[in-house]
This record gives sequence, C-alpha cells and structure tokens, in this order.
Amino acid sequence: MSFISFLENHLLSCQWKDTLGVECLGCGLQRSFVHLIKGEFMEAFYVYPAIYSLIGMLIYFGLHAKLNFLKGDIILKWLLVLNIVIILGSFFYKLT
Repeated sequence: MSFISFLENHLLSCQWKDTLGVECLGCGLQRSFVHLIKGEFMEAFYVYPAIYSLIGMLIYFGLHAKLNFLKGDIILKWLLVLNIVIILGSFFYKLT
C-alpha cells in the first residue's frame, strides 16, 4: 500500500458535516492535500481554494521565524487575513 493510498483510505470525517449536513470551513483540506501530493494541482484548488495561500503563509512563517524579516509580522497578519477571506468566501460559495 502506497502512502497516497493510505492517506486516501484514512481521511478523517467531518463531525460538523455528519451532524448538520453542511461542510465546515476546513472541509476539503485533507482531500486537497492528497490531490496536491498526487500532482493534481487544479483539483487541489477546486477542492479547497485556500490550499496554496495556506502553504505560502506557512512557508513565509517558517522563514520569518528563522530569519526574522523586517515587518514580517505585519506581512503574516495580512496573509492571515487573506486566508480568512478565501476560506470564508469558499465556504459561503459552497452554501449557495
């Protein structure tokens, strides 16, 4: 069994979706990550649009923690705001 097959067969279920029948703000993140590993970049975006901005923010956070960029904290705050907007936008788009 490959690593990708293992991930696909062991995804966590969403309690929010199971209980209320509506996807939560994080629904799709695991599937998007699996698509990313498989090289299916457009599918990863369609499943969870914030995947690339989240990865970018995490990379920048790691670099800032190591190199202590000038005004890096301000940039991180704006990256967080950008991610929140993308996540909320895609959540409300799914509701329609």
